[in-house]
Amino acid sequence: MFRNKGYILAIYREGSFSKAAEQLFVSQPSLSASVKRIEDKLGAPIFDRSTQPVTLTEIGEEYIRYALEMEEKERDFEKYVSDHTQLLAGTVRLGGSSLFSSFMLPSMILNFTKEFPRIHFDIVEDNTKNLMERLSRGELDLVVDNAIISDENIVSQVYTTEQLLLAVPSRFSLNKKLVDYRLSREDIKENKHRGNVPCVDLKTFADEDFIFLNPENDTGKRANQIFRKHNIKPRVMFFLDQQVTSYNIAASGLGIIFTSDTLIKFIGDNPHLYYYKLSDSETMRNIYFYTKNNHYLSFACRKFMEFTLKQ
Repeated sequence: MFRNKGYILAIYREGSFSKAAEQLFVSQPSLSASVKRIEDKLGAPIFDRSTQPVTLTEIGEEYIRYALEMEEKERDFEKYVSDHTQLLAGTVRLGGSSLFSSFMLPSMILNFTKEFPRIHFDIVEDNTKNLMERLSRGELDLVVDNAIISDENIVSQVYTTEQLLLAVPSRFSLNKKLVDYRLSREDIKENKHRGNVPCVDLKTFADEDFIFLNPENDTGKRANQIFRKHNIKPRVMFFLDQQVTSYNIAASGLGIIFTSDTLIKFIGDNPHLYYYKLSDSETMRNIYFYTKNNHYLSFACRKFMEFTLKQ
């Protein structure tokens, strides 16, 4: 009854017999007949055909759960066989947010493929929530992110650390009072901000306009925690999903943001922003490699992690 599970999974994913038939390159009557044979073996329907899109019956939900598990095990076995037959070849399905996908991953992959040219990458760019869901389903091998994940199905390994700084539009008049605290991009590239440089008091910015990332985002979460610690209610103009977007809007002069030294190092010079360091432990965080727990990790993926961690 699971021999043709691909038919059932295609209908489940497409929500339609006709769309699934197109995707599978079979006729709809042929697909319907194949599903009917499976349902006859089960002795119960898998799909409720009276709804649009089609939905699963109680038996169908359980069938899908087992079918997805079997599909994942098949992928694991294919990777295992590939490791033993192709040695230094393979594919890594790698996920990251727009920040990591745009700036960090290209250089990481470039350095790696110079040594392992037969290993290829499928890169998926999405928000943290969606990436972790795809990792849990076995659709990704590896995710690079800075969020703290409490999920027993996902394990993490520290890749590196980063620090949050304030980026203040140069048009804000209070910058004139903070010349001794100001950091340039060159200072940050040289990691001078990680050393003994003066920190600015957050109260200095209590009456200024801020742009925050959404609370689901680790940067947004930490910004809120920092303000609560100092008993300051920030004037937040609006909330955004992506750090890169907030950086570009701040550069236009609209408001102050919390941004990572990772982004500042990679994004290039910007004369419209000044950077300041805060003396708060919440500004320091890890960047992690996330993998699925109890999931076969291919040779290609393991090699990429080992290589990158040594750099």
